[in-house]
Amino acid sequence: MGKVHGSLARAGKVKGQTPKVDKQPKKKAKTGRAKKRILYTRRFVNTASAFGKRKMNANSA
Repeated sequence: MGKVHGSLARAGKVKGQTPKVDKQPKKKAKTGRAKKRILYTRRFVNTASAFGKRKMNANSA
């Protein structure tokens, strides 16, 4: 069995001390064909000008 890093007394410390922020209302996400269309434009159409550069990872939007 693996070792535990740090004592379990500190479990949940960061989550406990961050302030609670209510979720913001947002528009409903598109589904089906419309979502695929957005993904296509995001991946291929918009980045066509940046051809030759390295592919961006998912977090750099």
